[in-house]
Order: sequence, then structure tokens, then C-alpha cells
Amino acid sequence: MTAGDRWWRDAVVYQVYPRSFSDGDGDGQGDLAGVRSRLPYLADLGVDAIWLNPFYPSPLADGGYDVIDYRAVDPRFGTLEDFDALVGAAADHGIRVIIDIVPNHCSSRHEWFQAALAAGPGSPERERFIFRDGKPDGSPPNNWYSMFGGPAWTQVEDGQWYLHLWDSTQPDFNWRCPDVPVYFEEVLRFWLDRGVAGIRVDVALGLFKAADLPDLLPEMPPVGPGVPYVAQPELFETFAAWRKLLDSYPADEFPGARAAVLEAWYDDPDFMAPYMAKGQLHQVFNLGFMDTPWRAGNLRQAIDRALEICGDSETRAPWVLENHDFRRLVTRLGTDQELILNPTFDYHGGKMEVDLELGGRRARAAALLLLALPGSAYVYQGQELGLNEVFDIPDERRQDPLFANTGGVVVGRDGCRVPLPWDGEEPPFGFTAGTADTWLPQPASWSGLTVEAQRGDPGSMLELYRTAIRLRRSLPQLGDGEMAWLPSDPDVLALGRGDGFVLTLNLGGGPVPLPEGETVLVSGELQDGLLPPDTAAWTLVS
Repeated sequence: MTAGDRWWRDAVVYQVYPRSFSDGDGDGQGDLAGVRSRLPYLADLGVDAIWLNPFYPSPLADGGYDVIDYRAVDPRFGTLEDFDALVGAAADHGIRVIIDIVPNHCSSRHEWFQAALAAGPGSPERERFIFRDGKPDGSPPNNWYSMFGGPAWTQVEDGQWYLHLWDSTQPDFNWRCPDVPVYFEEVLRFWLDRGVAGIRVDVALGLFKAADLPDLLPEMPPVGPGVPYVAQPELFETFAAWRKLLDSYPADEFPGARAAVLEAWYDDPDFMAPYMAKGQLHQVFNLGFMDTPWRAGNLRQAIDRALEICGDSETRAPWVLENHDFRRLVTRLGTDQELILNPTFDYHGGKMEVDLELGGRRARAAALLLLALPGSAYVYQGQELGLNEVFDIPDERRQDPLFANTGGVVVGRDGCRVPLPWDGEEPPFGFTAGTADTWLPQPASWSGLTVEAQRGDPGSMLELYRTAIRLRRSLPQLGDGEMAWLPSDPDVLALGRGDGFVLTLNLGGGPVPLPEGETVLVSGELQDGLLPPDTAAWTLVS
């Protein structure tokens, strides 16, 4: 294999939520022109690829994951010409572009769903979705419920019900209908032909549902093995076909081999083994790493489990600490994690106490752990700035359906999607050159976290990430490859990479010694040559 064939195995991928990254036309919402204008920043950061969250035409009922047209750009974000210009300019900087594919569901305004509504029961148009008659008592076809709250079925005027495992405006496709896989193969070809390097598959294990749509049993979790809308056997044939399609594109020129990463939250080796088999897709997100408690034993177990899942397979499980669906790392690590991970916690009650200084110190150490682990790493926009979760968004400004559908009990994901601060002393912090408000309000407290404020400051989170990514590229021990745990105190993680690289992460209550050698990077300040608590270091030993 050439380096181009294997770029995805050890890449640093930067996740871009386009609406919140940078505004190029002054309307208060980010767009593709804004992303293109910031490519020098991303190149300077040192990333290998960017992953773009959905930019397709959408009512934005679910942040763009309710798609009207899979082969177009929403006018809010620009045009297809803007997309092509972005891909070309990114290539000039040596940066690949990965896009989101949303194959489980579409928008209720998609032309197929509108045709299904018009055609009526028993029509070929309805076969593309999951329409069913209700039970004799007038209730929905089964007891499934939506991930956004409430039943997973909505009744239409002619009496039938359609399935939506997410919002009612997001009807699920019927992947047993031949039209659907053909349609998505055409979608993939459309974007691959435009030069994208890879795809991220949303709700990857949920495409097929058990044919008889059985009720959930009382003991079943909302997702997981055995659930009738998760991991049906037909998935393997679909992913194998996608792998053949991706492999049909040339790998001997930039962007190299095309790759796919699956969104899957499972970390059981036996459950995941079939998705790691030869001929399946390239990566399965190691998302369980995000909710691992900040304790040495828990982190070691999570890392071992992820490496066990991959084994000697070609498939990899990229390391992830933040994304657009999860609380910001600085906030998670600055409070009681069990509390902040509880989705039913009332964040409006004023009970949340977050120590952002502690969270920031831990997040800096976590960055060195992330970039020292074998394989690829995904960095969510603003993670490199140390941004915190924004809780005090006014209710009337919130847009996540989780908030509306639960009556505000779950505040949802808006707090990690607030537009980035680039420069200046007050909002909009250079996010937009226009006079429009940013689509979600930025906190004034971010004035010290802008790119401008952090650039060149050796003690900033941004410079820590820049240095760590640069060293990751220059040190042959890092990236893809083997790792081994080294003898250490139970509250310390010490892992070796290759010949002579050691990461030490102190999660105990007092300072600990570092291995003898050259310490090339520390997430904080050493104390008399010792590594303080909640601090990590990279050391080259002879």
C-alpha cells in the first residue's frame, strides 16, 4: 500500500459544523465560503482532513440531518460551485474533505416522501418508507419510540402510520425496497466524483429494521444488541457494496483511497467483530471513549476495549473526545461526569457546578492522550480552543428538537454548536462580518478563547494542539501502529509507542516522576521536575 492508500489509518481529522464554523456572507450563519476562508488556519493547525456535517438543503429541524436533496447544497451554505471550490482549495493545502451521508432517514419534505403521501397505501412510492396500518385499537403499529422523545410513529390523513426513529419530520427509509440502495449508490458516486475523500455514515447500524417490526421487550435498551432496529444482518451486504464502490476510485493520487467511517456507539468486541471483517468499511467510531470517566482504570479499560475490537483487522476505531452531539470536553471534565452525562438532568435548575479551570487542565492532558494513541484522531471544531459548553442559551433561541420534544427537560445539543470565536473582544468575535446576530448566541466570556487571543501564546490550548499535531507528524513512533502499557502507579497511565516514546498521564492526587529522557511536550507546568495531577507529558527515552 502507498501512503495515499492508508491515510485514514492515522489521520488527524477536524470536524466542521458548517453553520457554526465561519460566516462568509454576513448573515450570521456559517457557510462553505466561510470554511474555505479559514483553510489557512486549518493547514497551520496541521490537520489531514476535514469532516463536514450536512450542508444539504434542509428545513434544519434537526441541524441538517433532515435532508431534502442529497445532491445539492443548501442556499444558506452556498452552491455546488462553492463546494467544488472548497474541495479544490483544501487539496491545495493538502487537506482532504469527508462528508456526512444520512441514509437512515430524510426530511418529510423530500420529494420521495411527498410522493408517498400523495400516492396512498400499497403504492410503490410508500414502499420506499416504512408505512404500516395501526393496531385494531387505533394505536401505532408497535411500541417503538423516537430518540427525540415520544412515539416513533406518526399517523397520516389516510390512517396509515410512518416510522421515524428520530423527529417526526425525519421519516425512515425502507432499505428493503430496492429503490433505496440504488438511490444512495448514486448519491455516493455524485460526491466521490466531485473529489471527496470519504464519507461518515450517520446512524450506520440502523438502516435495516427487523422485517416483522416486533415490539420492544421491556428489558430492551433503546439501542443495543437485540433491538429490532439495530444491526440487522442485511447491513453487511450493503457495506460490502459500498466498500467496492469506494475501492473503485484511484488510490495513487490525492486524495488517495476513499474511506468511510461508521457512526456506531457500541464497544463490545463480539458484537462489532462482523463490521471489522475484510471487505467491510474502513472505520467505526470509538464513541464510547467520550463518556469514559476521568480515572486511570476506566481510561485504560476503554482503550484496551477499542484496540481489542480492531484486533489485527484493517478496520480502525478512531479516537474521539468531542463532537456535535455531546457536551464540550472542558465542561464534562470540570464537573461530576455522572451528573452531566445524565440526559434527564434539568440543566435549567441552576444545579450545575462546573470548574472550568479544572476542566481545562484535564482537557489539555486529554489532548495529549488523544494524539498519542495508535490510529486516527478526530477533533471537533473549538476543541482546540478549549471552548466550554454554553448552558445559558435563552429558551426561545434553542433549536435542537430534543429541547422542544421533551418540554425543556433535556436542553439538547445547542450548547456545543455555538459559533466559533475568531477574534475581537466581544461577540460575534469575527465569526461574521455582517451585522446579523449569530444563529446561536456566543458568550462574552469567550473573549480570551478566540483564535487571535490564543495564537502565539505558548500556554494556550490552541498552541498545545498545534505543537502536538506537528510532533505527531514528525515522530515516527506516533500515528498508526502498536502500543504497550508500561509499569506505573494505578492512578497513572503510562503507554509506550514504538521505540522510545512514552506518554505519561497523571490522574492521581500528587505529583509523579517522569521517565528519564527528553520531555518534548507537557500539557501544563512541571513541579520541580515532577508531573502534577491532571497533567500529561510526552517523553523520548533512550
